[in-house]
Amino acid sequence: MRQIDSDFLALPLRRLADAALQRARDLGAEHADFRLERIRAETLRLHDARLEGARDADDLGYAVRVVKNGTWGFAAGIDLTPDAAARVAEQAIEVATVAATVNREPIELAPEPVYPDATWVSSYEIDPFTVPLADKIALLADWSAGLLAHVDHVQASLMQVKEQKFYSDTAGTTTTQQRVRVHPSLTAMKAADDRFDEMRTLAPPAGRGYEYLTGTGWDFPAELERIPELLDEKLKAPSVEAGEYDLVIAPSNLWLTIHESIGHATELDRALGYEAAYAGTSFATFDKLNDLVYGSPVMNVTGDRTAEHGLATIGYDDEGVATREFDIISEGVLVGFQLDRRMALLKGFGRSNGCAFADSPGHMPIQRMANVSLRPDPAGPSTEELISRVDRGIYIEGDKSWSIDMQRYNFQFTGQRFYRITGGRLDGQLRDVAYQATTTDFWRSMEAVGGPQTYVLGGAFNCGKGQPSQIAPVSHGCPSALFRGVRILNTVQEGGNR
Repeated sequence: MRQIDSDFLALPLRRLADAALQRARDLGAEHADFRLERIRAETLRLHDARLEGARDADDLGYAVRVVKNGTWGFAAGIDLTPDAAARVAEQAIEVATVAATVNREPIELAPEPVYPDATWVSSYEIDPFTVPLADKIALLADWSAGLLAHVDHVQASLMQVKEQKFYSDTAGTTTTQQRVRVHPSLTAMKAADDRFDEMRTLAPPAGRGYEYLTGTGWDFPAELERIPELLDEKLKAPSVEAGEYDLVIAPSNLWLTIHESIGHATELDRALGYEAAYAGTSFATFDKLNDLVYGSPVMNVTGDRTAEHGLATIGYDDEGVATREFDIISEGVLVGFQLDRRMALLKGFGRSNGCAFADSPGHMPIQRMANVSLRPDPAGPSTEELISRVDRGIYIEGDKSWSIDMQRYNFQFTGQRFYRITGGRLDGQLRDVAYQATTTDFWRSMEAVGGPQTYVLGGAFNCGKGQPSQIAPVSHGCPSALFRGVRILNTVQEGGNR
C-alpha cells in the first residue's frame, strides 16, 4: 500500500499544531486550524531533444487560521518550533482583532464531523521524485528525437508535483495526506510553403505517478507516432467557412469548456459576488437554483473531490471536510453549487462539499473547484456513432485558446485538430476554427452524450483564482458529445488577416 513519506511524518507536526491551537484557544478564538505542508514541484523543458531548463522547488511551511469575534485572522511561518508556531497563532489573532473593526459579516462555519486521525494517499504507483533526473530527460529526448525525424522543431515538458499536508483544528480533526500529479506534454512544429503550424499531444495531466509515462493510463508512443502525419494534413487543410455547424466534440477539447462555463460559474462565492475582481462573478446566481435550465435533458454534471486520478482529488479539504461527489446539474437543471464551510452555512446548505483549498502554506484556503465532470450515458453511443448522426459538421479534438466574459456566459473556444464531417463520416482536416455561443445556448444544443467508453478525465495544473492569486489543479471528465447548430468562426478572418 502507498505510504506517506517518512521524512514528512518525522517533522514535528503534532507538537507545532498543539502549540498553535492551544495559544489560539487561550486568546479566545472561536475556531482555529493549523496546516503544515510541503510542496515539491519539478519542471523539465526540452527543445529539439536537448535540455533547455530544469526547476526543482521545495516549499515547506505552516499556517494558522482563526475566527475571533466572528472575523477571520491568518498568519504563516516557517520556523518549525512550538514557540514559533504559538507566535504565528498570536499574529493570526492580532489580524482578526484589527479586522473585526471593519467586518460587517460575522464568520460562521458549517458543522463537520470530527476525524481524529485520518490518513489519505492518492492513487499512484511510482513516485516521480524517486526516478533519476537523467532517466526523465532521456525519455523526453527519445520521444522528441522520434518526432524530429519528421518535423522541424519539438518542445517537450514534464511537470511533477508532490503535495503533503498535515491539518489539525480545535474541533479535534487531524488529517495527514499525500498526493502526486504529473503532466507530460510534447508539441511538434513544422513549416510548409507559406504556412507554419503546430500540434500538441492530447494526453491530459493526471493524478498519477511516473507510471503514466511508461504505459499506465496513456499510450504515448502510439500518439506520438500519429502526430507527424496529422500535422502534415493540418498544414494542407482548407480554412473553414464560417457559419452554423453540428459539432461532435471530444473530451480532449470539451473539458476546458466545462471548466470555464460550468466549473467557475457554479462556485458559490462567485455566484454570490464574493469573488468578483479576478475573472468576474457568474450568471448562474443563487436565486436560479433548481430553476435555471442550464442545458438539455442529457446534461448531468457532478462535482467530485474523490474521483480516482483526478487533479482536485483529496481525502479531506483544507477545512477538515471529508470530500465527496455531489450533483451540480441534473437533467439540464442547476441543482447545486461548489461550497466551502462558510458558503455552505451562509446559504443554508447544511454542510460543505469539501471545496476549500490553499495552494501553499503562505496562503489562506479559499473556495476552489472540484473535479467538475459531465456524466456519460451508461448505454450511450461511441464517438463514431455520434459522428454518423451528423450530415454537415465538424469533429473537434484538443484544447487551445479560449475567451469567456466576466459572468461566464459569452464564450469562444478553439482546438488542436478539426475534421470536416460529411454524410456521417470524417472528411479531412480543417483549419482556423473557433466555436462561439452563450453558455446556456451551447449546453441546451447538446443532443447526445457518448457512453462510458468515450469518457476521459482531462484537466489542468494551473486554474487561477483569488487575490493574492492562487493556482489549483483540477480535472474535468466527460464523454464525447453531439451539439446541433453551433456558430463557427473563421479565426483568420476574425483577426482581420483576410
